[in-house]
Amino acid sequence: MLFNSLEFAIFLPIVFFLYWFVGKENTRLQNIIILISSLFFYGCWDYRFLFLLSFSILLDFYSGIKISEAATPRSKKLWLITSITINLGFLLFFKYYNFFVQSFADLLMNFGFQPNIWTLKIILPVGISFYTFHGLSYVIDIYKGRSEPTRNLIDYSVFVSFFPLLVAGPIERASHLLPQVQQARHFSAEKASDGLRQILWGLFKKIVIADVSAMYANEIFSSSTHLHASTLVLGAILFTFQIYGDFSGYSDIALGVARLLGFELLKNFSYPYFSRDIAEFWRRWHISLSSWFKDYVYIPLGGSRGGKLKAVRNTFIIFLLSGFWHGANWTFIFWGLLNAIYFLPLLLFDRNRNNIEIAAKGKTLPSLREFFAILITFAQVVFAWIFFRAESLRYAFNYVKGIFSRTLFSTPEVFPKTQLVLIAIFLVIEWLGREQPYAIAGISIQWPRPVRWSFYFMIIFIIAIFKGSPQQFIYFQF
Repeated sequence: MLFNSLEFAIFLPIVFFLYWFVGKENTRLQNIIILISSLFFYGCWDYRFLFLLSFSILLDFYSGIKISEAATPRSKKLWLITSITINLGFLLFFKYYNFFVQSFADLLMNFGFQPNIWTLKIILPVGISFYTFHGLSYVIDIYKGRSEPTRNLIDYSVFVSFFPLLVAGPIERASHLLPQVQQARHFSAEKASDGLRQILWGLFKKIVIADVSAMYANEIFSSSTHLHASTLVLGAILFTFQIYGDFSGYSDIALGVARLLGFELLKNFSYPYFSRDIAEFWRRWHISLSSWFKDYVYIPLGGSRGGKLKAVRNTFIIFLLSGFWHGANWTFIFWGLLNAIYFLPLLLFDRNRNNIEIAAKGKTLPSLREFFAILITFAQVVFAWIFFRAESLRYAFNYVKGIFSRTLFSTPEVFPKTQLVLIAIFLVIEWLGREQPYAIAGISIQWPRPVRWSFYFMIIFIIAIFKGSPQQFIYFQF
């Protein structure tokens, strides 16, 4: 059930009605309604994987209690290791089994062997990377003494399976979401209208920016060997907006839906394409994943303590893991490596914390220096996305090779004028609203009511024009 589908447009009002008018202010009943709705939502993807989700929930729920009640450090650690091993075991099997087998076979073939490999036709459970990380952070936080386990299975199940974030994040922490699940929630018309506004902007990002850009990007990437270099550059730029509109659009819808139900989820994107260096980009792109790796991998490895060499090592580990988390393909690992290389000079010269505030804060336009810094960072990101998008490393390198040719300054064979105009308008709106939680949170609400509603209806009209058959969100495959 896609957020941008008719089914979800029917599903959400039903859940909203049951939650607020049947559940009223009975927190337990509201949580039961959310849990049933979330399991139904997940079952619409593939009901067979409800068992896997339920098993993961039960495993971490009871592991958390056992870790807390453990009489000895050894017993405490044993429960933690059990939970981590089983969780990662499922993730590695479903997501990476064929990758490991094929990679090992390719290695043997390089030495002259001809192995008979055994791969499996494995269906990847949607959202497994996200809900696995929810559970891992929960048991690790209990083990570290940062939080106490809940003994209410319904509350914990809602924390893991909450349908707005279940299949593509943001990756929540129990310390942030679980207290919201446990406390009483009261309907707020102001929060609900804000949630609807964010949902609308998320749908615009997904349907108008991402899906239409995808149509042209797919056309260019599928026939890259026959196209001019200028067209290849345009294809990479279009994919850059496709993946941003797709994933940040999903996150906006997820946060908006959660706000309709009285919850506040972690912000997952903060205008990453206005970043002035790659360190700032990673503080603004997929924030929940970056912070998860920082808290549960980077800092336990020693972080930046122990000198530059250790910091460089840990940084490369984080970026490679981030690439590997995205999928079972060497292209993702190379993408992670490339971002680590981008990050390296900033780390070595202690410049990775230079740009904390949003660009040109409190100003209408950036300075010339900021403008070129944004442009250079954007170019780095576009280049890296080529490897993320490519089907193989060989394809990616051939694509890059095609860019550096004499046709770089020729007229692109594919030139979607309307889409490029819409992207330009989108960028202007994002820039004007960059200091807000989402782009239209402030710039529209301050306008007179007739202007404001005209703006909303214009967005709805544009969405209606460009809406075709619902397209799956990119990050569902991760």
